[in-house]
Amino acid sequence: MHPSEPFPHFVDDYLSYLYEVYPGRASLDGVHLHDDLLENLSRSGIDAHIRALAGFSRRLYQIDATALQAVEQVEHQIVAARLEAEMFELEQVRTLERSPHVYADILAASLASQTMFAYAPEAERARRTLSKLRQLPALVQAARDNVREPAGILVKVGLDTWRGVLRLIERDLPRAFATLDDLHVLGDLADASTEAVTSVQGYVEHLEKDLAPRAKASFRLGAEAFQQKLKLEEGIGLSAERLLEVALRELTATQEEFRAVASRLDAADPLAAWRATKARHPEPGGLLDAARSQLAELSTFLSRQGLVSMPAGEPVEVAASPEFYRWTAASMWTPGPFETRPSRAYYFLTDVDRRWPPERQTEHLRDLNYPALWTLSMHEVYPGHFLHVQHLRRVESKVRKSAFFASSAFVEGWAHYCEQMMIEAGFRKGDAALRLGQLADALVRLARVVVAVRLHCEDLSVEQGMRFFRDEAYLEEATARREAERGTFDPTYLVYSIGRLMLLKLRHDCREEMDGRFTLRGFHDTLLGQGVAPVWAHRRLMLRQDTAAVLD
Repeated sequence: MHPSEPFPHFVDDYLSYLYEVYPGRASLDGVHLHDDLLENLSRSGIDAHIRALAGFSRRLYQIDATALQAVEQVEHQIVAARLEAEMFELEQVRTLERSPHVYADILAASLASQTMFAYAPEAERARRTLSKLRQLPALVQAARDNVREPAGILVKVGLDTWRGVLRLIERDLPRAFATLDDLHVLGDLADASTEAVTSVQGYVEHLEKDLAPRAKASFRLGAEAFQQKLKLEEGIGLSAERLLEVALRELTATQEEFRAVASRLDAADPLAAWRATKARHPEPGGLLDAARSQLAELSTFLSRQGLVSMPAGEPVEVAASPEFYRWTAASMWTPGPFETRPSRAYYFLTDVDRRWPPERQTEHLRDLNYPALWTLSMHEVYPGHFLHVQHLRRVESKVRKSAFFASSAFVEGWAHYCEQMMIEAGFRKGDAALRLGQLADALVRLARVVVAVRLHCEDLSVEQGMRFFRDEAYLEEATARREAERGTFDPTYLVYSIGRLMLLKLRHDCREEMDGRFTLRGFHDTLLGQGVAPVWAHRRLMLRQDTAAVLD
């Protein structure tokens, strides 16, 4: 039996289709062919997409994987799993019918990508933004039509995100094109923005006055859907019970280590040592300068120690989180790996809002204390997400390069792994407060596993989830509540810890197999050189004998 079509031809065809259906995500991949479009999320558009996916699935399975080269066999399996995951999401999970937040998130990312990255002249990006704004009412109408019986917490989260979109349109877009001198385009942008604001305001009012009072549905996926989602998207076939067992085991061990390190700072009361550490944080308005200083030190350490290759690229700009993205403390926005021209990357941090009461400002900054900020900078920039994308630009395989086939467990697992790896490698050796901050972050990520499983597979409430983050991961209450709420609409945010644990096991297995030939730099460069494939694929590509046990 011979393949009915060349596998690379199928990949090109399928990716071209995905770029057209998801133009916002395509732009973040660095592909701008459809930057004048918004996603068609109408019921008819979703149904047409499901039919198209079924057709691609038939074509893919007509290709005889056994006739492909070894690497292509792995990639065939990656594409098959992602195809099945996409269909499972649309037909079974049905987030587009459950969550107002997802529409706002898609819209915000689509608009923001046109303003953040200078992939084209300003006038061209302004015209594409204008086109998107004119299509915005159709996306809002799709949200009205599709989301009819949501959970109350998902309406609450959606309201916050849609209000962020309003601020993006009203404040950020005018500033983004402030130097444009085309009065005709500027006039059209102003008119389209006014219409878009009216449309979004109408939907916000609909959420507040219509949906919120009768939002009685459950946010829970249920154990079966939760486990299937993880298996298809990440190749993690563990049961919810086993995931919970692993997370609780690691949580206990990390808490013990946390207390041991904290006791070096305060022998009488380890938690008092952590409270004192959290009290050392940047002043309001000082967060960005502190992060800039950290990035310079991290880059220097990596270059001197040779832990991983440092490809040349555009600099990182540390900036304040846009209004629509202030729900997260930090984020990394990097030009996509397929970009053909250099463009600046952004490390966003959420400083306090000066309008907040003083006690809220202090609480916010306590969770962005200096050790916690070091961990964020390692995760988001060096040697985490930003450096990962610099390596990704060199990857030739489209399957292992495109975000459409990426594994979140690997991408986030790598960044989370880097936090621990840097401490192990001797960064700021002897700094107990830094080690405490890294362990505190690990506790939060492990708590996410526990809370996500119990939110979606058991009957844990958001309030109980908040208390778990507060009591077991030592978060301030407001931050603990945001973490618990995130678990309702982002159930796979548990992949940070699971990905880190899988990478630690892969590193151990590679070290055992290579014996004296193993080096950290070689391991890291090989890993990043294989793109954004799921961890099971990295194991098949890096180990002569893979036991298939991705997690102990």
